[in-house]
Amino acid sequence: MFSIEDHPQFDAALAQASEESGLAEYFRPLVLPLFNMPLSQWPGCCAGNCLPCAQTLVAVAVRTYSLLATEPRQA
Repeated sequence: MFSIEDHPQFDAALAQASEESGLAEYFRPLVLPLFNMPLSQWPGCCAGNCLPCAQTLVAVAVRTYSLLATEPRQA
């Protein structure tokens, strides 16, 4: 099965999406689990002032998918 992480431009897209969202490089590994789960399981903001907020992680993942012209797994 093809994983988006196998895409030849994945690292560059993740870096660009992170920069656009203001996500520090050392937080990028926190986005990676999202690429292995369906969109329905992605976290939402818990209003607990987490750093980084789950909304930021999701925004980076969504933008990464967009840059690679693909979409997250739905189910």
